[in-house]
Amino acid sequence: MNTQLHQPAITATGLRKSYGEKIVLGGIDLSVAMGISGITSKVIGDKRRWRHYKGRTRQSPASYRTAVNAIERYLMYLVPVDGDSAAAMFEDLADLLERAAADGTPIRNTVGEDPVAFVEAFVQNYSKGGYIPTRARERLTSAIERAEAEDGGTRS
Repeated sequence: MNTQLHQPAITATGLRKSYGEKIVLGGIDLSVAMGISGITSKVIGDKRRWRHYKGRTRQSPASYRTAVNAIERYLMYLVPVDGDSAAAMFEDLADLLERAAADGTPIRNTVGEDPVAFVEAFVQNYSKGGYIPTRARERLTSAIERAEAEDGGTRS
């Protein structure tokens, strides 16, 4: 058993946050045990996956790019459990839309009549999620309608 003690990578004591006279956070001590190499690998690993995902989606036909950008923007409101969960979610989204594009499946057939319901069902496999504002739901629905129009408005 390894009993060696490690010094924290980051330590802060007595943190305080106020808005004018009102103190909303006071006397908080913070200690982060992960070293710089651990932090770097987390950031670089996730960043590489994100860049790969973005590269894949940039190669999609225009209507699929419109749809994936809208879904991506909508998903940003959710709070994934961890970085791997978020990365897997976006990679699976790319897989789904690449397959639909390769098969010639229209966007609307992929996401259905209610893109909000589609995304919310999709994300339940990855995270408990978060609150989604009504405006974000409307923006997603409008973007999928634009993607459908770019797709020639075809439904199978």
